[in-house]
Amino acid sequence: MDSNKTIRAYKDGVAVVTGGASGIGRAIGEELVKRGCQVVIADLQGDLAEEVASKLCLSGGKATAVKVDVANYPAMEQLIRETVGGLGRLDYMFNNAGIGIGGHVNHFDVEDWKYIVSVNLMGVINGVQAVYKVMIAQGFGHIVNTASVAGLMPSPGMAAYSTTKHAVVGLSESLRAEAARFGIRVSVLCPGVIRTPILEGGGKFGRMLVDIPSETISRMWESLNPMPPAQFAEKALDALARNKAVIVVPSWWKRFWWINRLAPSLGLALAQKRFEADLRAFNAGEIKEGGGVSGRDQR
Repeated sequence: MDSNKTIRAYKDGVAVVTGGASGIGRAIGEELVKRGCQVVIADLQGDLAEEVASKLCLSGGKATAVKVDVANYPAMEQLIRETVGGLGRLDYMFNNAGIGIGGHVNHFDVEDWKYIVSVNLMGVINGVQAVYKVMIAQGFGHIVNTASVAGLMPSPGMAAYSTTKHAVVGLSESLRAEAARFGIRVSVLCPGVIRTPILEGGGKFGRMLVDIPSETISRMWESLNPMPPAQFAEKALDALARNKAVIVVPSWWKRFWWINRLAPSLGLALAQKRFEADLRAFNAGEIKEGGGVSGRDQR
């Protein structure tokens, strides 16, 4: 079969990674290059994206950098048009850019909602819209959207983030069923807790709406054993090569997903219990190393 008419699994392929300058996006870009893929590092942090691409090239890989705002559809459309025009194809589109806004729903105003939706949901939609018809025309491609385990289960305390991630899961699963007839794959990444800047107050462009000491937040996330992003990227790309639809890494987070699927009422009750315990722990400052909030086992 003509290699120009089918997806390249990873060697000699072309990939765009949004949010590629840090965290999961950077790790995915680095792992793609290791596997022989040519990568476009797309990020609002243009200078950092250039730095990442330069390091990848110095290591013997092929990478370029583009400054882009995923919330800007014309900019995303231009990114895809220039990538395909310059490199002749696009095998993988990683719609990965995202932010966090820390706070409960009563801490939000409508502008906070608009902001997180513009990046976490519309950013993915813009990537899909920009690339889908291009992939239909070329007859192949793999769209990979980054959601979260927060998109698979109730996540009190982070309702806005969870809202956007549930939407990304729904978009990805629905599009996967539609796109198969065109030879296009669609997968959704649902990371558990990964050691990325989003754990440090929502990431570079995120924000905190509540006054919680940074060391308290750090202890909370550390209690959940964050996975190194490089390890996440390796496992995620292995699963993508097998064309998995929903990819949950680390795998032990699947238990919460399964509980919510098999017994939604139980999943909701457990989520509420966990949230109430977290509130008590925050108020008492009792988040403990290695044991989760209030010392309970989170693994």
